Amino acid sequence: MEAHILNGDALKEQFPASIPGQVIIARECLVDGEVTGNTLEELFSNRANFLRKAYGESADEYHSKAVTEFEKIRNLPTGTRVNLWFEDDLFCQVNLWFVAHLIFECSGKVDLFLIRPTAPIQYGFGGMDTTSLIEAYQTREKVSAIGFSALNTLWKYYQAGKYPEMVTVAEQHKDEFPFLPAVVQANEERFTGEGRPLRSLKEIIDKMGSDEFGPVFREFYEREAIYGFGDLQVKRMFDQIKNNG
Repeated sequence: MEAHILNGDALKEQFPASIPGQVIIARECLVDGEVTGNTLEELFSNRANFLRKAYGESADEYHSKAVTEFEKIRNLPTGTRVNLWFEDDLFCQVNLWFVAHLIFECSGKVDLFLIRPTAPIQYGFGGMDTTSLIEAYQTREKVSAIGFSALNTLWKYYQAGKYPEMVTVAEQHKDEFPFLPAVVQANEERFTGEGRPLRSLKEIIDKMGSDEFGPVFREFYEREAIYGFGDLQVKRMFDQIKNNG
């Protein structure tokens, strides 16, 4: 059996029909908000509560859209060839670490492959056509057992807020995952002082002298592509800045 785990629905829309296998969608934004929980059920409950308060998404909607897909990952049979289609930004990487954790803890022995975009980080898979997506699949990289364990460890450290330890893991495994040091460092900088994303957004607002969100978001997305934040995440920060004067 072959399975493809995609980070969000955008790639599903352009996923080549000629590539065989089951498609599973990781519909989460674990980079944003509450990630505590001693069990998966507790984590999912905390996530549902956070998303309801922050974005108005109901618990039923969260479970039907997100948890059902994660359950598919938990139940992947032994011997499955699992292709992880995840980009190099922090948004995608945190979801990747969690997916790797689910497979590591819950599934049987599988063959794990990582498929990364060849387009620049700010475009990701969205900057690739059908031919280049097929080529990316055909040149996928097998994840070693040690690398698999490292991704699982990164999720555990991220969930526990052990950011310096994450930097150490990223450095130790940069030969297999060369993108990790930059993305883990960017994550640590979220929690230094007021945080790099908020500080950068303030600088953009001051520079542009605009209260219009659209242009500010586009500039932030270009400047801080490493974070991969969508408009919902940036709008929360934007409103925070405006509300605080």
